[in-house]
This record gives sequence, structure tokens and C-alpha cells, in this order.
Amino acid sequence: MCHHRRVADGVTLDTPARKPSMLAVGTVVWLASELMFFGGLFAAYFTLRSNAAVWPPPGTHLETVAAVIATVLLLASSGTMHIAGLARSRGDRARMHRWMVVSIALGAVFFANQIREFFVLDFSPSSSSYGSMYYVMTGFHAAHVFAGLLLIVTAIAITTGAGTLERRSPACESVEYFWHFVDAVWILLFLTLFVLR
Repeated sequence: MCHHRRVADGVTLDTPARKPSMLAVGTVVWLASELMFFGGLFAAYFTLRSNAAVWPPPGTHLETVAAVIATVLLLASSGTMHIAGLARSRGDRARMHRWMVVSIALGAVFFANQIREFFVLDFSPSSSSYGSMYYVMTGFHAAHVFAGLLLIVTAIAITTGAGTLERRSPACESVEYFWHFVDAVWILLFLTLFVLR
């Protein structure tokens, strides 16, 4: 077992190093596979774009202002999840729950905007290859956001009531990893779909 050495009152003490939980390690490995999945979508998008005479097709309009606002809210939710994680590491269950609820609210607004866009945009998945890729990429991301919201609710539920927070900490840590992953993927999607186009 690995040990950290620390000095207390002039005496060097060996303390066991904190091992990462198997759940956290498994989550990171799974997220790596999810990253490859999204990588495939990006590869398809840029392949289609490189072969298109005009990209996106004329008359294709995105709601950029709404997307920017939603993006800011999603990034803020990643910050609030980080604060929740800090509270968890200190054993402050109430503060952790409060910041998780804020994360849910911010994420829910982002998710609602994504769903709203599916009904108000002036193109559809069958309009063009651009439309197909836009809806597939944002649709899969929306599914991940929804799953993340459910996971945060689950993390709150399993850390409510009797029992130590430390025992359930790995599950909460895995949820945090997933939520940060969802936010990171959206940054790449936003840059690809709204900035580079």
C-alpha cells in the first residue's frame, strides 16, 4: 500500500494514501469510451463538411443567442457541481445537496432549451446532411444531459438520511465526473456547430 509521509510535532508519520474507488476508475474508463463515440460523430461531421460545396446549406439559421445563454448556464452548472464536490469532501451533506440542486436547475434550463430548439429551428434532420448531423450530435448530447440530471437526483437520494456520507462518496464522485464530461463535450459541440460552422 502506498503511504504519504507527514510531519506532526517533529515526528514523521506514515499515513495510508487514499485509493481511488473502483467505481470512479470504472466511470473514467466508460467516459473514455463515450469520448470515442462523440469523436466518431465529430469525424463524420467534418468529413461531410469537407465534401460539401456550401456548409451549412443556405437558409440554415441557428438560435445563437439562446445557445450562448444556455452554454453559460451549463458551464455554471459544472462550477456548482465542483462546489458540491468540495462540500462532499468536507462531509457537509446539506451544502452538497444545495449546490447539487442548483446544478440540476441550471442543467434543466439548458436541456429545455435544447428540446425547444428541436421544434423551432427552420431545418430538420431530413433537410440536409448538415441537418442530420446537427440533430444527431445535439440529440445525443441532450440524452446525456438528461441522464446526468437523473444521476444527480439519484446522488442526492442515496446521500439523504442515515449513514455516513463517506461510504456513498464514490457514487457522488462518479456523477461529478459524468457531469463535467457532459459540459466538456458541449463546449466542443458549441465551437463546432455555432462558431466554426
